[in-house]
Amino acid sequence: MPTPNVLVLRAPGTNCDGEAVFAFERAGAKVERVHINALREQPHRLRDFQILVLPGGFSYGDDVAAGKILASQLQNFLADAVREFRDHEKLILGICNGFQVLLKAGLLVPPDDDGPLATLAHNTSGKFEDRWVHLAVSSTKSPFLKGMTGLYVPVAHGEGNFVCRKDWILSGLGQAGQVVLRYTDPKGNAAAGYPHTPNGSQDDIAGICDASGLVLGLMPHPERHVLPTQHPRWTREGLKQEGDGMQMFRNAVEFFG
Repeated sequence: MPTPNVLVLRAPGTNCDGEAVFAFERAGAKVERVHINALREQPHRLRDFQILVLPGGFSYGDDVAAGKILASQLQNFLADAVREFRDHEKLILGICNGFQVLLKAGLLVPPDDDGPLATLAHNTSGKFEDRWVHLAVSSTKSPFLKGMTGLYVPVAHGEGNFVCRKDWILSGLGQAGQVVLRYTDPKGNAAAGYPHTPNGSQDDIAGICDASGLVLGLMPHPERHVLPTQHPRWTREGLKQEGDGMQMFRNAVEFFG
């Protein structure tokens, strides 16, 4: 099987790039961390990679809004390169802050003449949420989620409340299969509010993909549960073969097999 090359894009404030590198290397990929300034100087470098990852953290300190500054850099300096990357049927993954960046850059849900169709707002709890959550895979449109039904992973964010501008937009995303991950309760039922949906997202949405399925954004952190010992109760419940998030990264690698 060919070994895909993964570019993990980092910026000032990014702090989950190491975990993303570890997860993809464990899945069998070759991974390189690249600073946003280096990629701006040489956008053609994207052509050497098959997977682009925007990891979690607090790019630029979330000074303007979560992910907004990095999103602006993608729009203003790398739009053509990223569009070419996606059009060649390569994969893009945004985790937490990376999800915020992809959404605000218009790479998941393109804006219309009136502006963005959806955004990630402040958690309705009014506080930073750091907890483990249960997710259900509600659509298999994304190659990252092939063969998966659910997973148990942590969240750590202050702005993860997925909100659409109009109800028809939310309905359209669901009908198109772009709502790929939803929060649930521990038994897999609808989350029915806080704390199972930690941020108040509409329709319990935890992750969406673009119309092609090649671009995926999610608020929870699958890269923080790739080892069985990362499970918070492994000493009481026993070790699984691997962490729940590992399959996502393996799916991405095998997509190019």
